[in-house]
Amino acid sequence: MTVMFTDRKPHEPGISGDGGAPGEVRLKFRGTCLTFPDGTEAVRNVDLDIHRGEFVSLIGPSGCGKSTLLRIASGLLEPTGGKLWCDQKDIGYVFQDPTLLPWRSVQGNVELFAELHGVPKRDRAARAAEVLELVGLTGSESKYPKALSGGMRSRVSMARSLLLHPSLFLFDEPFAAIDEITRERLNDQLIQLFVLEQFAGVFVTHSISEACFLASRVIVMTKRPARVHAVVEVPFGYPRPPELRFDKDFVEITKQVSTLLRESQEGSA
Repeated sequence: MTVMFTDRKPHEPGISGDGGAPGEVRLKFRGTCLTFPDGTEAVRNVDLDIHRGEFVSLIGPSGCGKSTLLRIASGLLEPTGGKLWCDQKDIGYVFQDPTLLPWRSVQGNVELFAELHGVPKRDRAARAAEVLELVGLTGSESKYPKALSGGMRSRVSMARSLLLHPSLFLFDEPFAAIDEITRERLNDQLIQLFVLEQFAGVFVTHSISEACFLASRVIVMTKRPARVHAVVEVPFGYPRPPELRFDKDFVEITKQVSTLLRESQEGSA
């Protein structure tokens, strides 16, 4: 579904997020705004393009509207101003809570979205085997969510969306509740999936290191209402080795993002 909203009341000029990345645009915000019925202004005049084959991290103060942008992109929320372009039938969405069905096995949970899309049983079973291998869960097909660790549940959630080969993947703090070592391993695995699938990735996080390690661009958002404060290019290719986290150039990037994040919180809305 291609969604385009007509212009509404204008706000202040935005900052373009166009990064010139290769690949077709999979998500486009133009002057996008959202004000809730109670009058709370959550998003103000966001301009941003996300291309297939690039990974973008969104980072900003808690409650600033990062997750709201993902919900707008997915169609869960409708903006009250500006324009949006996105094929909402071609999205993978991984939430902070893996939202697995407790009465379905790993295999059953992974096949769920494909089943709802009418994919034949044989086809979805074959594809489920492929994505379970990609996320390192081969051999766990018959387990149920209560028997899985937090990291395993997150991988099941990723595999479930990956099964349909989305060209746009939205990640809403999927590893926030996981210990640091497991989180780093999942970041490494997510990069491997990105290299293989070449989707357009948008990843919301509060971790500066995670944002910089995953992304080709880090978008620093202001406090609410969310606007683009700055765009930081991350000059490292893919795949990225785990030891990159200790490289002095990587540390400098994280310092830059940290400074910009502090500015974004101190600035006025």
